[in-house]
Amino acid sequence: MSEAAPVLKPEATIGILGGGQLGRMLALAAARLGFKCHVLAPSPDAPAFDVVHRVTAADYTDAEALDRFAQDVDVVTYEFENVPAETATFLAARVPVLPDPQILATTQDRLKEKTFVTGLGIGTAAFADVGAPEALAPALARLGKPAILKTRRFGYDGKGHATINNGTDPAAAWREVGGQPCILEAYVPFEREVSVVAARGRDGSVACFDVTENEHRDHILKISRVPAGIPEATADRARRIATTIAQTFDYIGVLAVEMFVLREGGALLVNEIAPRVHNSGHWTIDGASVSQFEQHIRAVAGWPLGKPVRLGRRVEMTNLIGSEVEDYRDWLAVPGAAVHLYGKTAVRPGRKMGHVTRVFAD
Repeated sequence: MSEAAPVLKPEATIGILGGGQLGRMLALAAARLGFKCHVLAPSPDAPAFDVVHRVTAADYTDAEALDRFAQDVDVVTYEFENVPAETATFLAARVPVLPDPQILATTQDRLKEKTFVTGLGIGTAAFADVGAPEALAPALARLGKPAILKTRRFGYDGKGHATINNGTDPAAAWREVGGQPCILEAYVPFEREVSVVAARGRDGSVACFDVTENEHRDHILKISRVPAGIPEATADRARRIATTIAQTFDYIGVLAVEMFVLREGGALLVNEIAPRVHNSGHWTIDGASVSQFEQHIRAVAGWPLGKPVRLGRRVEMTNLIGSEVEDYRDWLAVPGAAVHLYGKTAVRPGRKMGHVTRVFAD
């Protein structure tokens, strides 16, 4: 329904599926532009509920709640890719949903996603379909070890992953990921991980933010640094890859493309596509002329995209994970540090509780 989506006026209501920190920051960006937001999420204490015009606490499969939600909004978007594709499709029959729900169906499944990317002539790690345990041994024989076994759906921040080395029992790895249909990926000897956050408007224009270099700890993004420590020619290739993916999808909104930079030759391999605003783009709130969240709102509203200009010579974003959120007072005392807390009440290991951005002029 992207063609039928109206160009929104500032008083319009944007529906957001998902009430986490991404939904919260989308709603804050929308409010700055004069929009109201209505968030639907299953949890009654969703962080986004604190900052929006209306809320619906309901399961994504609750047809009656979804129908009422659709009647109250002018367009629907989502904050994370694991919203059921069926939910987005149900809503799309009633109200414009952007990005297109069919994109969710591709990016929610790692096998479909990798097949899509390689079909564009863009490199990825070598991979194999492992739909059943008996398919694992021949896949390992073809790809070699070490290799990474990943669930085809719902894995993130290290969940649903298992590394298979020479001493690993493949059957144990299969059980570790829950005995679900999987994809096996060959080990990639990468030098660094980078991402491109890109926005595509309804007019087909694409605006990419600076390539971001990402540092993970315990499989969770810890620090993003801009610009990435790669040659400009490599950064140009990364932006072209993200642009090609956005254009081929006929995408509306912000997406992120995660990539590996190989040690030998600096080649780029796509790791994952996130069809939404992304953790590695949080630096744009304080470190760019327009944030990824505002770009997404502009795109789904049918407004022109902003031109992203980095503020400062470099920018660094640090995630506050678990009990690290208790250090917020220390960060408040750091000159130039911008502290963002997500309003989550329960502190758990591995949970993203906030982030800090620093813009360095020199």
